[in-house]
Amino acid sequence: MYFAALLARTEDGWEASDTELDDVETLSDLADLARDASAEDDTVLVLIEQEEAWFGVVRVDGEDDPRIYVSDAAAAARSAYGEILLTDELLGRKPGDDGPDLDSLDLDGTEDGEPASADDEDDTDTLGTITHSPLGDAEILDDLGVSEKELRALQADDALSAIAEALGASEVLETVR
Repeated sequence: MYFAALLARTEDGWEASDTELDDVETLSDLADLARDASAEDDTVLVLIEQEEAWFGVVRVDGEDDPRIYVSDAAAAARSAYGEILLTDELLGRKPGDDGPDLDSLDLDGTEDGEPASADDEDDTDTLGTITHSPLGDAEILDDLGVSEKELRALQADDALSAIAEALGASEVLETVR
């Protein structure tokens, strides 16, 4: 099961809204959705979790490029929503590179974050270079009160609540959960 929410920073604190990602196909679409949630080009966080498998944070500050953090790259690669976050740049590939083909994944049996087989449980996934480790900007929330060390220590099942609590936004996040 997935959960996605937008936290928009305002003069009065954080405002939360749940969001449907069904029409979001690219990181650019996701960034536009985040920018639409902020009237003043303030910071907007897109929080995404797949229950007990992985979580992701996308930070959009005005017109700056989005910053991304994913807790488990291989688990996210099996997810239609995670696939949006795993850009060529984040994966260290040049656009058009013939790295792992995320579109060829069978998202049916493995979307729940479970490995396709027992062989997939080692540190390197069947996707080749995508491992079961964090990926992206681990300092994404440093200036908001969540250090890199704290972010990396979060578990997928309670990460979004812990992030919201550190931001002082747990009540507003719970209203949309």
